[in-house]
Amino acid sequence: MNPNIIVTQAACHYIKKMLAKDAGVGFRLSVKKTGCSGYSYFPTIVKEENPADALIEIENGLKIYLDSAWLHLLAGIQVDYVEEEKSGLKQKRLIFTNPNEATRCGCGESFYIE
Repeated sequence: MNPNIIVTQAACHYIKKMLAKDAGVGFRLSVKKTGCSGYSYFPTIVKEENPADALIEIENGLKIYLDSAWLHLLAGIQVDYVEEEKSGLKQKRLIFTNPNEATRCGCGESFYIE
C-alpha cells in the first residue's frame, strides 16, 4: 500500500531541526487509541529503524517511518508545521490533516474514523 503522504516544506524544516537536536535517523508517525474521539496521532523521533515500519523518503533526505499497523488510517495525510500566537504565547506544532478522519473532538487532540 502506498500511503501517499505530504510533508510541507515548513514541517520538513522543523522535523529536520528536531532530528539534528535529538540525533535521530528519521521521523515516525503512528496512531494510538486514546482521547474523547478514539484516536490520536503519535509522532516520534526514530533513533533506530524498525523493519516493520513503512519507509517514505521525502525530498532533502528526510526519512518518514509509518507504523504499518496504521497505514490504512495514515494514507493521504498531510503534515504541516505552524507557529501561532495565543494569549501572548508562541505555540509551535505539527498539524495533521487526514482525509480519512470523520470528525475531531472539540479540543482537536483526537479524531474519529467511521
